[in-house]
Amino acid sequence: MAGACVNQNRNAYSRDTPTEGTISISVDESFKPVIDSEIKVFESTFPNAHIKVHYKPEAACLRDLAQDSTRMIIVTRGLTPEEEKFYKDSMNFEPPFDELAIDAIAVIVNKDSKDSIFSMDDIRSLLMDSSKKDLLPVMDGTSATSTVRYLIDSVLRGQPMGKNVTAAPNSEGVIDYVAENKNAIGFIGVSWIGDKDDPQQQKFLQKVKVAAIQCVSCLGKTYVQPFQANIYLGRYPMLRGLYYILKENYSGIGNNFVNFLQYERGQLIFRRAYLLPAKMTFEIRDAQITK
Repeated sequence: MAGACVNQNRNAYSRDTPTEGTISISVDESFKPVIDSEIKVFESTFPNAHIKVHYKPEAACLRDLAQDSTRMIIVTRGLTPEEEKFYKDSMNFEPPFDELAIDAIAVIVNKDSKDSIFSMDDIRSLLMDSSKKDLLPVMDGTSATSTVRYLIDSVLRGQPMGKNVTAAPNSEGVIDYVAENKNAIGFIGVSWIGDKDDPQQQKFLQKVKVAAIQCVSCLGKTYVQPFQANIYLGRYPMLRGLYYILKENYSGIGNNFVNFLQYERGQLIFRRAYLLPAKMTFEIRDAQITK
């Protein structure tokens, strides 16, 4: 039966080649700006190859991977051993996955907020509703999103979030909520506010400001923003990977898109969006400012 599943899977996608056809993928909504850019350049390079992208919470993307209609997902983790076994048993095929880039969870506050510098203890107490700071945390949902999962697993270390946490419908909703509420503090992927060449993101930065978080590897009390150098050096404390998981066991658009994301052009797009490319060398150079 497993072999039959592979044949059915192959026949369902038999109309596409690496450069021609249409596929559907599901992507963690946290990365919409940068993946939109990646797809735009990919499709301009291969005009007959089309990618229909569906932006969803991470848990929904992982569920989509089991659907025949979804060829690929882009999320913040790879497959667990149990998930690999499931796909091998059901499809006689283990979907490959790998890290594409490293993302940072950016903290944003209202333009008029007096608080824009935080330690990780400050962040934890805010999320657990035990802080003396009059700030209301807001994020892209209260469950099932990669941002929520990261904060619970890596910041709260498994403890539940406090009842003070507010949910916005998506990352752009987080930005709007923080812009409209002076006492709000938001958590979003850095690609939403990192691309200095994106007019939309420039508008976002006119409405909110990016907070600095205490460095985890610096001497003394140094506070850093999620700049690429701070991501590269591990100075910024809230980092996560960005992974592809590909359900394609032949040479089709999915494999071609993965190659695009892993090589120079795709990696440069990640760099421009303020993520740290995982597949290309990243250099930090000393610079002097002369008056």
